[in-house]
Amino acid sequence: MKPIYYPEPFRIKSVEPLKMLTREEREKKIAEANYNVFYLASRDVYIDLLTDSGTNAMSSQQWAGVMVGDESYAGAECYYRVQEAAQKIFTMPYIQLVHQGRAAEKVLLPILLEGKKYAIANMHFDTTRAHVELAGARAIDCVVPEALDTTKYYDFKGNMDTARLEQYIKELGAENIGVIIMTITNNSAGGQPVSVANIRETRAIAKKYGIKFMIDAARYAENSYFVKQREPEFKNKSIQEIIAATFEGADCFTMSSKKDAIVNMGGLIGCRDKALFEVIKQRCISFEGFITYGGMSGRDIEALAIGLSEGVDEHYLQYRIGQMQYLAGRLEEAGIPFQSPVGGHAVFVDAKKLLPHIPYYEFPAQALAIELYKEAGIRACDIGSYMLGNDPDTGKQLEADFEFTRLAIPRRVYTQSHLDVIADALINIKERASTIKGYKIVEEPPILRHFTAKLRPLD
Repeated sequence: MKPIYYPEPFRIKSVEPLKMLTREEREKKIAEANYNVFYLASRDVYIDLLTDSGTNAMSSQQWAGVMVGDESYAGAECYYRVQEAAQKIFTMPYIQLVHQGRAAEKVLLPILLEGKKYAIANMHFDTTRAHVELAGARAIDCVVPEALDTTKYYDFKGNMDTARLEQYIKELGAENIGVIIMTITNNSAGGQPVSVANIRETRAIAKKYGIKFMIDAARYAENSYFVKQREPEFKNKSIQEIIAATFEGADCFTMSSKKDAIVNMGGLIGCRDKALFEVIKQRCISFEGFITYGGMSGRDIEALAIGLSEGVDEHYLQYRIGQMQYLAGRLEEAGIPFQSPVGGHAVFVDAKKLLPHIPYYEFPAQALAIELYKEAGIRACDIGSYMLGNDPDTGKQLEADFEFTRLAIPRRVYTQSHLDVIADALINIKERASTIKGYKIVEEPPILRHFTAKLRPLD
C-alpha cells in the first residue's frame, strides 16, 4: 500500500497550541497515571488518539449554529431541525435525542432485553457489551472468520457471520434473544466496514425468527463510503442512497453523534414502532431530561443538525478515510502489522504480532499504547484483552480475538505531519520491541475496567 494523502477539503481558521514533554517527563506522567492512559491530563499529551469520539473540529457553520442554539427547556427550534435532518438521513420516523451513544444504549437496550438472556452482534463495542450485561443478558460476538486474520485482505471484515448467527439462534432459542445488533463500522474488529448485502441477510434472519434488528450507527457515514468503493451494486449511488439502503427495514438504531456527525457531544435513538418510541421517550425523561433536549444544550443540538449533513459529504469522507490509508501505508512500508485493509476511523496496530513475547493476560496492546506515549507523547488505547475484561460469570480474564492498539484519528484535527510523527514513533518502537514488557492490574472495577483500572509494569 503506497502512502497517498488526500488533501484537506477545508482551510484552518483557528489553532490550539501543543506542547511536547521530554522523555523523562512523559515516563513520570504515565507512572503517576498508574499506567492507564485515561488518567493522563490532556495538557501532557502531544497527539491524542485515545478516541475519535467527541474530539472533532467543528466547522465555521457549526460554530455559527452554536450562537443561535435555542436553549428553551421544551420545544426548542433546534430540536425540530435535528429531527428533520435525522429523519431525512436515516429514513426513520421516530428520533430521540440523548447526550451520547452510551446514553442511547442505556435507554434502549434494557427495553429490548427485558426478560431475555442474549444479544448477538457482529461485534459489541465496550459500552454496548456493558449495557447488555447491566440489563442481565450476555453479549455474543459473531463476526466473519476473515476478520481474525489481520494480514489477509477482505472487503468487508466487519460482516456478521450469518451461518453462525442462525446456528446460535437455534441453539440458544429465538425466544431468549432480545436483539441482533449490527455495528457499523465494526469498531472492535478494526473499524472494518459491513456490506449492505450482509445487513440485508442479517435483517432477514432476524425477521425470520421474530428478533429485533438494531444498528449501532456511530460510524454509518464512513461505512457508506466503503460500500460505495467496494460493493458493486452501489458504486454509482450517492452516500445518502447507500445510507437509505443500510437502514431500510432496521427496527431501530443507536448512535453516538460524536463520531460521524462531527460534534463534541450528542447521540440519537431511532425507531419505526410508535409504541416502542413512547417507551423510549419516557425512559429518556427519567435518564436524560425532557424529550426535546435529551440531556443536551440547544447550541450542541444546533451543531448536530448541521454536522449530520457535513458528515455525509463525499469529498470530506474521501479525505477522512484517506488519512487512515496514508498512515497505514507508512506502517506497511515499515513492516508494522495492523488490521488490513485499514478501517475508517483508526489504524489498529496488531500488538499480538508486534509483541509476540507478551501473553494476552499481560496485555500487549496496553503495553504498546504506554510505549507510544513514552516514545512521542502519543495517547492511544487498548482494544484487546485488557479492554475485554473478565468473564461476568467466572471472574476469569477473557482472551480477546484481537490485541489491537487503536490509533483513533479525530476528524479535521491533525495534519499529514502529525501522521508522520505517529508512524516514525512506531518504527522506533519496532526496533526495540523485544525489550518491552507486559503489565498487571493491581486495581479494577467489575465493568468497563479499562477506564479506571490501575496497572504496574512486570519485572
